[in-house]
Amino acid sequence: MAQKSGTGTVAVTAEEVRSALGRARTVTSEEEKVLRMRHGVGARTLTEPLPHAAAGNEELEDELLVIEMQLQRAWRMRMAEEKARSVPAVAPRASKTKDKIVRALRKKK
Repeated sequence: MAQKSGTGTVAVTAEEVRSALGRARTVTSEEEKVLRMRHGVGARTLTEPLPHAAAGNEELEDELLVIEMQLQRAWRMRMAEEKARSVPAVAPRASKTKDKIVRALRKKK
């Protein structure tokens, strides 16, 4: 039986993981998520665009663009409906009980 020669540990930095994930093509989304969580790697900036899934395939790019536009239109319609459904601010009404308490407190002074 052969013995292993020289086992050791390797230190991987967050920058190395970030650059490797940028170049990787065969990593699934689940694997990428695990790598990012394990090594503490986030996106460079919050405004960094997501990578295009259909790079090079014009037909697929067009189809994804249409889907994106439909989703955005549906989201805008939903936001407009929620805004219309929200309860408008009602002006405070005079309450007999409240007025009675206020009068009593004013007399007390």
